[in-house]
Amino acid sequence: MKLGYFPGCTLKTNAKHFEDSAMQVMDILGFPLEEMENWVCCGTVFSMSTDDLMLQLASIRNLLRAEEQGYTELVTLCSMCYNTLKRAKEFVLNDEENLRKVNDFMYKEDTSFKGGTEVTHLLNILKDRIGFKQISSKIKKPLKDLKIGAYYGCLLVRPKELAIDDFEDPSIMEELVNTLGGEGIPFPYRLECCGAYQTITEKDVTIKRTYEIINSAREAGCEALITSCPLCAFNLDQRQKETSQEFLEFTTMPVFYFTELMAIALGEQWNKEWKKLHYINPEPLLQEKGLK
Repeated sequence: MKLGYFPGCTLKTNAKHFEDSAMQVMDILGFPLEEMENWVCCGTVFSMSTDDLMLQLASIRNLLRAEEQGYTELVTLCSMCYNTLKRAKEFVLNDEENLRKVNDFMYKEDTSFKGGTEVTHLLNILKDRIGFKQISSKIKKPLKDLKIGAYYGCLLVRPKELAIDDFEDPSIMEELVNTLGGEGIPFPYRLECCGAYQTITEKDVTIKRTYEIINSAREAGCEALITSCPLCAFNLDQRQKETSQEFLEFTTMPVFYFTELMAIALGEQWNKEWKKLHYINPEPLLQEKGLK
């Protein structure tokens, strides 16, 4: 089995700390990520129209190129990339007419799309391939006394057919936090939408969502959040500025990518460059917990 890595766009720009920390983590675990060649944007968000085949082409081209490069499995870090790639594949493979149309349209490609490459999220690789027990054996700096809320959002567990865990009550990220020596705390709003792209057109919606999600986590006893989606991270972190202005009683909370905290627990030093990509400075909390 040959495992390829699909980064997607944001992990090369605004979420570079997500990719950097993931690369560090996987190298430490002896499972380095091999980036596929000639990838393009996944298309961002699966189209819900039944007659919208052309919008699936970006994802299908990526999967076709992964097949051509010999990858039997393609791992993503980004929840949105995972959801979009996986749903596009199912949309095409479950309908012979869709498959024919896609291959007819991509006639300039060297091969036809057959759907032989599986799409996997890094969280599943960590749990099912490497194993949390193996990860636990490599912990050098446990996240002791750090109470962390795992924010799943929409795209890791919906629709239920491609959820990475139980779609109503997932626990994979809480289990990971506990493996790292922290305390994973479930909270009521952990599966609620962050507002997604409404952050551009209807910012007020995202501000309200941020307020509700962060407050829900704080009331449950969380000191920080982790996520695996760059858009969720942007909304829940960057939008705390406007949330604080809108709701005067609101108290801010650091938001991490799960791989950032993994890197720290596995012995890596907190990268000061990552701080620049956080609106809410996480360093005081890390300092308080002896993690910086």
